[in-house]
Amino acid sequence: MDDGKPPPETPKRSRIQKRNRKRILDAALNVFSQHGYRGATLDQIATEAGLSKPNILYYFDGKEAIHVDLLNTLMAEWLAPLQEMDPEGEPLDELMRYISRKLAMSHAYPRESRLFANEIIQGAPRMGPHLASGLKTLFDEKCALIATWVHHGKLAPVDPGHLIFSIWAVTQHYADFEAQVEVLMPRKTEARAGAEAHVETLFRKLLTPPGYSVRTA
Repeated sequence: MDDGKPPPETPKRSRIQKRNRKRILDAALNVFSQHGYRGATLDQIATEAGLSKPNILYYFDGKEAIHVDLLNTLMAEWLAPLQEMDPEGEPLDELMRYISRKLAMSHAYPRESRLFANEIIQGAPRMGPHLASGLKTLFDEKCALIATWVHHGKLAPVDPGHLIFSIWAVTQHYADFEAQVEVLMPRKTEARAGAEAHVETLFRKLLTPPGYSVRTA
């Protein structure tokens, strides 16, 4: 029954509590990205964080709660570049900016990318509702936008959905298969610069409308 009183406020976390939660989440990110959800244990997370298992359970209900917290944070960050694609911007520039940001994120956040990839490979048991609601809505919106740009001749003819899949596949390869990339191209700085130039050229050639000159990196 509504008694007219405002709901109780969630207690604010102390500086130590915030620091410990961050410590746990960072440790869990290492463990989950290496071992996947099924292979990870609370004991491994506790060891990685330098905390006791009871201390971990003081902040989180269990392994799944930690995993879901990480995935929710990751989804918000991972989708931001796609959300920021401006319908009023120059189509080719907007898409190339998105591709560049996705590649930069793969270089900067390989653990986060592998965490998400592992969840999807397992059938998205914890992220299914988010994929069906948030991601699907955003995906459909951006596909419609790209289709409009193609229709008006501002982009080369391309299937919007498969274009986005291709962008994800190419850029996230550098995160999800980081160990393989580092063996095959051990000079990391050169490999990264080469990736940026290659991806820029690849997608710019694909997306530039017929009759337009193609700028290469």
